[in-house]
Amino acid sequence: MANNNNKQLALQVICALICSEKEKKKNNRRIWRSECLKRREQLGLSVPPRVLESSEEPGCRELLRMTEEEFELLLGSVGALITKQHTKMRRAISARDRLSVTLRYLASGETFSSLSLQYRIGASTISQIVMETCAALHQVMKKDYLKTPSTEAEWRTIAQDFESKWQFPHCLGALGGKRIYLQPPAKSVSVEHNYKGRFSVTIMAAVDANYKFIYASVGTQASVSDAGLFAHSDLCKAMDQGLLNFPPPEPLPNSDVKMPYMFVGDEAYPLRPDLMTPHPCKQTDRSQQVLNCRLSRARRAPENAFGILANRLRVFRNTIYLEPDKVVKITMASLCIHNFLRERRSEAYTPPGFADWENEEHSLVEGTWRKQGSGSFQPAEQRGESDASDTAKIQRNLLCDYFVSPAGCVPWQEEHI
Repeated sequence: MANNNNKQLALQVICALICSEKEKKKNNRRIWRSECLKRREQLGLSVPPRVLESSEEPGCRELLRMTEEEFELLLGSVGALITKQHTKMRRAISARDRLSVTLRYLASGETFSSLSLQYRIGASTISQIVMETCAALHQVMKKDYLKTPSTEAEWRTIAQDFESKWQFPHCLGALGGKRIYLQPPAKSVSVEHNYKGRFSVTIMAAVDANYKFIYASVGTQASVSDAGLFAHSDLCKAMDQGLLNFPPPEPLPNSDVKMPYMFVGDEAYPLRPDLMTPHPCKQTDRSQQVLNCRLSRARRAPENAFGILANRLRVFRNTIYLEPDKVVKITMASLCIHNFLRERRSEAYTPPGFADWENEEHSLVEGTWRKQGSGSFQPAEQRGESDASDTAKIQRNLLCDYFVSPAGCVPWQEEHI
């Protein structure tokens, strides 16, 4: 009996110890943040974020890609939407810190874990902050900084800039695209991969002569090209229905030839009266080669714009480990920030000389025409255009004749055909 009692007592002691350990583990789970993150309120942010807002620090502009004044302007615009209330358990992260960590993520492309150590904020919290702040930035800024022109005067201003900077008259914008590579999610299928076999989302955008985006559409189906995205976009539908208030056809500069205003694009886009594309490369004569050269120059605007975007907001230079819907939010917010800083001519975003390609013979991102060692441009292979309208083909032939005439030629064009 004594032995049985001792065994039962021992079992009771062991059970008590096990229950005690389980209770300790259960209580430990109630700690909502690590000891390192707890010290954020006493110690403040780590060194990099403190440097962000110091106008005397030489490297502060590189960390956020904007000046302190520009940061304050953004904070004033979006602060009300991202401000959170304090609770009994903890103080809310301030709107300033939320905007700061979001801009740092866009500028550097660092992982949330890396930013967690810098800001002493949990990685999952940073992920939520970035998504909420990007959505708020797009909501607040899209009306002013990602707006498609809607009046003849606005379209004429863009056309005048293209004529003076890119020597292409009657141009309302240049179409281009960029792929953003993502980590493939679980159970992704082949239709979600692009022609290179990688998982991505595609941006199709219209860009003005000053590298500002005037329209953008992001497709989450990787197998769709930017031209395919254009065919299903709101921009294409508005062009088909004549809702954009383009200026009426007018004579080309120094000429009596009437020409409608139009967008320009590469050979992947359809040839239309309101969208000019290059001649097929095979069997082109001199005037057609000149037109292709002039079109190639105008199409450098979106290539350079995407180049600036990816070089200053470096989240787009690496594979992004987020779901496609979240990448869309990040992309649209980044385009708004890009336009905001371009409009302000921010030296922190584009330092002097960083984007002065108007008089250069190359573009930041390789386009349809590729510069060769000899200094000449060789056209990339293009597709046929059997579906192009006769009107659009006539317009393109008129442009060919105009660009080789004394009224429309420029001195440098003969060197690059």
